[in-house]
Amino acid sequence: MKAVHFGAGNIGRGFVGLLLHDAGYEVVFADVAEELINRLKEADSYAVHEVGENPAVRTVDNFRALNSNAQEAELVQEIATADIVTTAVGPHILKFVAPVIAKGIVAREPGMAPLQVMACENAINATDILAKEVASQPGVTAAVLDGKAVFANTAVDRIVPNQEAGQGLDVTVETFYEWVIDRTAFGDAAPVIPGATFVDDLSPYIERKLFTVNTGHASAAYFGFEAGLEKISEAMADQDVAEDVRAVLEETKQLLVAKHEFSNDEQEAYVRKILARFTNPYLPDTVNRVGRAPLRKLGRHERFIGPAAELAERGVVPEALLGAIASALRFNDPADAEATELAAILGSENPSDATARITGLEPGHPLFDAVATLVEERQAEMAGTPA
Repeated sequence: MKAVHFGAGNIGRGFVGLLLHDAGYEVVFADVAEELINRLKEADSYAVHEVGENPAVRTVDNFRALNSNAQEAELVQEIATADIVTTAVGPHILKFVAPVIAKGIVAREPGMAPLQVMACENAINATDILAKEVASQPGVTAAVLDGKAVFANTAVDRIVPNQEAGQGLDVTVETFYEWVIDRTAFGDAAPVIPGATFVDDLSPYIERKLFTVNTGHASAAYFGFEAGLEKISEAMADQDVAEDVRAVLEETKQLLVAKHEFSNDEQEAYVRKILARFTNPYLPDTVNRVGRAPLRKLGRHERFIGPAAELAERGVVPEALLGAIASALRFNDPADAEATELAAILGSENPSDATARITGLEPGHPLFDAVATLVEERQAEMAGTPA
């Protein structure tokens, strides 16, 4: 069995590539980073160091590597004869890997089993995005794709912190991971990946991860940044920060239980597991790294505004989430381009316009006025005047 995996970075090597290797696949890594690809070509194996509860060291071998830019013809042939294609490149990069995936699908011989394509990205229904890009390539039609490829959405979760210098190809990751795959795309021919979970309805798991892991992680970053703390684990060791994060996840738990019919006990156990992950002292994640890109994180269907808006629509005032939103508005890391852009918006637009631009909320939405008040307060702080 062979899997072609786009993205040979830390997530690719330490999560998706590891699970595919453990499932018995030969993994062909594809990436544009020439130095990284050359190191993989020269290596027989690398180690994945899992830190936290029940730490372990896992060895990955039986892999090859190709430069996506310089070895396109070879990569097309690898895809044409592969069983699986996966990605961990970032949602905005999917459009750049779609052309070679399309060429590989077209080149598959008649009678081969359909190529199983899964985008393992931190985005909702990322595989749908990839499938649309593949279908839009020249010479590719629905008839061409029919029978040659199937596309399955996934939800992935594993914290892979910034790596220590000198690790080479080795990767440090947390022990916890979750790879949930929509089995309905495969019919009766779902791949066998022991580390993955196959479900008939992916949407509850996507939102549970987004509104628990991502919301909680970013909340810890922004509350921790305000408290002057450096690491996420240090932030979670601060009683006030930990209580604020817990309050945020109490609100998202309320939404998830009501909306997706998770039992309260099931979601409470999940929340506790996630909070324990954030306190892992072996993961040297910083509040600046986790808090970066605040504009994206404050988007309409993202980790803060998304659940807060749905709670407001249900008649619930999301006090804790509003506190996290206020902290996100104060994130002012000058090294982060989005934090700089956020400050520029706050400094140049009136509260209503700034709220609409930052959050995508429409005036008249039940959450709009509460967020606009936070925006106005932040603008007053920046101007040094009372709100």
